[in-house]
Amino acid sequence: MFQFVKPAVRVPETRPRAAALAAVRAGARSAVVAIVVVCQVLMPTFAEPTEVGGGAGELPAHHGDGRFVNPGVDPGPPPNVGPVIGLPFLFRRVAVTLAGDATGAPRRIANDGRALAAGPADDGATVTWVGHSTLVVQMDGVTFLTDPTWSPTASPLPVGPRRFVEPGLAIDALPPIDFVVVSHNHYDHLDLDTLRRLSNGTTRFFVPLGNGALLDGEGIGPVVELDWWQSATVGAVEVHCVPALHWSRRGLFDTNRALWSGWAVTSPQRRFYFAGDTAAFDGFAEIGERLGPFDLAAVPIGAYSPVEMMKSSHLDPEQAVDAVLAVGARRSLAVHYGTFDLSDEPLDEPPRRFRAASQAAGRSALDDWLFDVGETRPW
Repeated sequence: MFQFVKPAVRVPETRPRAAALAAVRAGARSAVVAIVVVCQVLMPTFAEPTEVGGGAGELPAHHGDGRFVNPGVDPGPPPNVGPVIGLPFLFRRVAVTLAGDATGAPRRIANDGRALAAGPADDGATVTWVGHSTLVVQMDGVTFLTDPTWSPTASPLPVGPRRFVEPGLAIDALPPIDFVVVSHNHYDHLDLDTLRRLSNGTTRFFVPLGNGALLDGEGIGPVVELDWWQSATVGAVEVHCVPALHWSRRGLFDTNRALWSGWAVTSPQRRFYFAGDTAAFDGFAEIGERLGPFDLAAVPIGAYSPVEMMKSSHLDPEQAVDAVLAVGARRSLAVHYGTFDLSDEPLDEPPRRFRAASQAAGRSALDDWLFDVGETRPW
């Protein structure tokens, strides 16, 4: 009887304890994986040294010795801000990821895609914010996407920076897509799961140099690789690869082996500019001189805090307004905020600062747009 009674008494105590230990272990594993993911995706702090050489010969200045470098600045890796700033940032991002607090995220409105399927009225143009840096743009008889990301995390794994706002439009509700532009290979911009779903043999995928092999290896295509200032024609529009000040990495040992860029799409009737991910640099003025003035510019306004870490990679809201002025854009649309929590600023701070900076520059809400996720407007 003793052998029978003893397990009966211990089971109610052991099972909760085992469940609690299992939960702790699972949480620890998730935290470790999240730290690794954040290191890979977000952190210039742990970037490997960039090999730079002068043997590029006739190659453009942004071609380093096996890696790419930024324009108009000393070549090298993203700045190492050190563990005093970097490690606390990592743990804050992991805590936010695990907590999943979406306070301050943009409002989402319903968009079933029917208006986009019908196309713009009177050969006009529309733009729709799906979230983060993903836009559906219609102009001059073509429809294209910028940095399409429909995945729930900005990560190679199901943990990492999570999406706080669902996409404003279901991927299955998209109209036929003529082409896609991808600015660089960070996971919140080059989302292979999404690109695979978009690949149908006819939609073209424009990427900066060095990114084509990644898509080819996944059966995504046709792929067109362009260097800065190169262009290609799709229907009635020209697609231009333009400079940006950023960096690239998808793993731990491939820093800056693929190029990053912005994109301009132009026609005799309209001009659209997508800045991609970029810090402030003199190249905005050159882009405006060569390809502007623009009717609409999509500019990133988030992921700028802590400043010591982010200033060499991202614009803050005030710099975003300066970029709009520099490229000569009649109107702008703020992107790259509010969807994934990638940095320390509150989710609702970037749009507030962007609106204030626009007003300080003598512009208004009619000039510099802040969308609800899922919103479509003519331009």
